Amino acid sequence: MLSNIGVPGLILILVLALIIFGPKKLPEIGRAFGQTLREFKKSTRELTSDVMDDFEEEKKEVQKALK
Repeated sequence: MLSNIGVPGLILILVLALIIFGPKKLPEIGRAFGQTLREFKKSTRELTSDVMDDFEEEKKEVQKALK
């Protein structure tokens, strides 16, 4: 869905955000969005890492059982 938004669409969204929130609130909103996105990425990486660790442990156990 977001891949279909081009440069004109992004400019329109930015102008609307500027009109709705004003120039003083926009940097705060951007900062909060950035922190939220960073936290989401960190959580996703940790979850993926945990799942892969569990998968590797199970794989080792299965290989031991087959020997």
